[in-house]
Amino acid sequence: MRSLNLSILLAATALTGCTAMSASGPSARSIDSEASVKVAPAKDKAKSGVDYALVDISSTVLKYVPNVGAEGLSEGFGGGRGPIPTLPLGAGDVVQVAIFESQAGGLFIPGDAGSRPGNYITLPAQTIDRQGFISVPYAGKVPAAGKTTEQVRVDIEDRLANRAIEPQVVISIVSGVSAQVAVLGDVNTPSKIQITEAGDRILDVISKAGGLSASGEESYITLQRRGRSARVRYNMLVDKPSENIYVIPGDTLLIDRERRTYTAFGASGLNGRFDFEESNLTLSEALAKSGGLLDSRADPGQIFLYRVVTKDFLRNLGVDTSKFPTNDVPVIFRANLRDPSMFFAATKFPMQDKDVLYVTNSDAAELSKFFDLLNTTPAGTANLTGNALSTKDAIRSF
Repeated sequence: MRSLNLSILLAATALTGCTAMSASGPSARSIDSEASVKVAPAKDKAKSGVDYALVDISSTVLKYVPNVGAEGLSEGFGGGRGPIPTLPLGAGDVVQVAIFESQAGGLFIPGDAGSRPGNYITLPAQTIDRQGFISVPYAGKVPAAGKTTEQVRVDIEDRLANRAIEPQVVISIVSGVSAQVAVLGDVNTPSKIQITEAGDRILDVISKAGGLSASGEESYITLQRRGRSARVRYNMLVDKPSENIYVIPGDTLLIDRERRTYTAFGASGLNGRFDFEESNLTLSEALAKSGGLLDSRADPGQIFLYRVVTKDFLRNLGVDTSKFPTNDVPVIFRANLRDPSMFFAATKFPMQDKDVLYVTNSDAAELSKFFDLLNTTPAGTANLTGNALSTKDAIRSF
């Protein structure tokens, strides 16, 4: 009982100091007491209502951290190691048909043309219509859309076989609009790019569009194909050739810059949001960028990094993930910079976009703040009776 009274006395003394300082708004207690409705998590849940995992940074953790949130295109779309995609003709393409006969006097070559150089005729260039057909005299309407030039050539020769003298057909593409890829977003020349039979990969068409207009470190490529889409970092295409897959007609590439940032709070030299800019950051670099640790306040043994990871990451560490209902798990990574070896780990631990870095106050700093508050009390226990009641309510709230 005596210890409880002493606790109340100390708390009341501290609250007396509080009454001597001006407030910029209502107190937390008044906000809580005057609310019409209160929504709070169940008592058996964490105060925030969010379950999370605490992971101490170690050499084991470092093995798996770089793989968190890995992206890729090759698994979803393929095309990285396969053959060059074929480019069939399509509606809107302009083609030209030349027909050869083995001798004069046939269907297309008159009998008196024996002295002419070459027994062939060239038909006027024509556009494949919306139904996908071209017209060839004596062969009728020939389907072309969705077929290769070789397939159309064979079809025309078969149709003319009983009329012309050993007909041979050559088909040339004058201009193509069906074999195009749209490149949009943060490139210097957004446009539709005509792809070729030689095969064009993602980086090829980005180059034809003038290259990136933003930093490669912060650029992402979204590939849209036949109702599906996937997203990958530009640097992954450069670092992993298997991800630089072939494009096919009708693909859309959207290049966008995503500003990578992290936030720093607590006993660091600077608080706020910080840009990665054009480089990747490690934990040690992020701490330095945010002003390092304050000697007078920070606890170097309690550096926390907040991040959402997948269950696979925790399973690799041998963690039971059954307690987490979704695949995304909130994780707090802890670094103890009192351990000299942790500085080496901090130089290898990669930061990720939207990480939250928090540096806690040391126990000595909290104690110093308490005594500073006592020293600012003008009259000691002048309002002890009134503050004791407030202290009683505060204790009940715990």
